[in-house]
Amino acid sequence: MRRPAAVPLLLLLCFGSQGAKAATACGRPRMLNRMVGGQDAQEGEWPWQVSIQRNGSHFCGGSLIAERWVLTAAHCFPNTSETSLYQVLLGARQLVQPGPHAMYARVRRVESNPLYQGMASSADVALVELEAPVTFTNYILPVCLPDPSVIFETGMNCRVTGWGSPSEEDLLPKPRILQKLAVPIIDTPKCNLLYSKDTEFGYQPKTIKNDMLCAGFEEGKKDACKGDSGGPLVCLVGQSWLQAGVISWGEGCARQNRPGVYIRVTAHHNWIHRIIPKLQFQPVRSGGQKR
Repeated sequence: MRRPAAVPLLLLLCFGSQGAKAATACGRPRMLNRMVGGQDAQEGEWPWQVSIQRNGSHFCGGSLIAERWVLTAAHCFPNTSETSLYQVLLGARQLVQPGPHAMYARVRRVESNPLYQGMASSADVALVELEAPVTFTNYILPVCLPDPSVIFETGMNCRVTGWGSPSEEDLLPKPRILQKLAVPIIDTPKCNLLYSKDTEFGYQPKTIKNDMLCAGFEEGKKDACKGDSGGPLVCLVGQSWLQAGVISWGEGCARQNRPGVYIRVTAHHNWIHRIIPKLQFQPVRSGGQKR
């Protein structure tokens, strides 16, 4: 496994706090400033991106989906009971000296999907509940989760973000600044074909399961990598960003014929809804245009 250590015409609303507080628009960064092969992100450009840390060190990414909930990968938490060791950094652009807009949150519990069976398997998703709800700001906002009716079309150009290693061999220093990378959606039959091909590193066939989604480039060179696991793959639909996938696995990083593999958020709608009953999912029609 690599990577432990990518709206419509109406306003989309995400579940916020109860009572008098108004709902906050999900998937819409307020800071509108204008990975392997990635580029520096701007302050507040991806306000749902979080860093999940163990004993103060970053090891996985995640996405804020509600005031006290983060979506990430199950393989990031081999032991879900050691919550005191973990913290979540929100609102940060850089990991070193995150700055005045960032905050740390303690972890109350971790719920891994019970169907997850280990390396490169289905259901590699987990939910992290924070000790206390966070206050939404220009730099801390939730991403939209899509309803199962949403389709992310082949070729749609989406974004993956994270602080992971910029090379498979870890020969380069890890980025201090959040990286962003545009990656196109690859259809499952083609992705299975790519993963059946020999590579310079040897033949290691893998099967893309029904709850998986591929995104990236046949030629390689650009991809998520170690430390990006659990982070979001988001796609712009209309004026809002919807999370299509959770960074899960891949064969190496940015290798030819080995695009990144993500867990489809829509495939685990029922499980997420059971854990967070009041979370709203976005029933957007067909997943948008190529950008």
